[in-house]
Amino acid sequence: MAFFTFKQIQDLEKIYKINLINSCSGFKSANLLGSISEEGIANVAVFSSVTHLGSNPPTLGFILRPTTVPRDTYKNIKDTGVFTINHIYEDIIEDAHHTSAKYPKNISEFDVTNLEAEYKGDFKAPFVKDSPVQMSMRFVEEVYVSSNDVMLIVAEIQELYIHDELLQEDGLINLSKGNIATINGLDTYAIPKFKKQLSYQRPKT
Repeated sequence: MAFFTFKQIQDLEKIYKINLINSCSGFKSANLLGSISEEGIANVAVFSSVTHLGSNPPTLGFILRPTTVPRDTYKNIKDTGVFTINHIYEDIIEDAHHTSAKYPKNISEFDVTNLEAEYKGDFKAPFVKDSPVQMSMRFVEEVYVSSNDVMLIVAEIQELYIHDELLQEDGLINLSKGNIATINGLDTYAIPKFKKQLSYQRPKT
């Protein structure tokens, strides 16, 4: 079994260390965050850090890397107060991954990929058309994590759209039915398959 101490990890070659530590936490969510600038330029970017924070109110969070360089998604969210979360599915993996490329702020990733922006109702930020799970989000707060110089962005779900075939009677969203992707590390994608749903567990008597 491979073994690394803290010092050994710190001394690793940069790319090897990035790959190692980004993948050791396990499979991560694969989402496209849609936002829009005050000038009306749509932005869409891949994120692998979206996580559940609470159900009442329905709250999600994601980690934003240091803002010492321009972050269009962050600026758009702070300027408008809204964004969307869209699950990546098998058919769009390559286009979704390409949104990690650094384009100038006046270039929309929707224009350089086959991803299509979709607007619903009065919500300002764009959704990714045909994504099996789409959420409109309202920015709530940001929490600075000084130890790693990153930001936790906290937001509430305002609207939730789910393809009918994914939604079970008990409220579970069966993601495998939508061929929804997950991310291993930084750039490796997988399509998990449903194995088993277990019941709520209580102590044995």
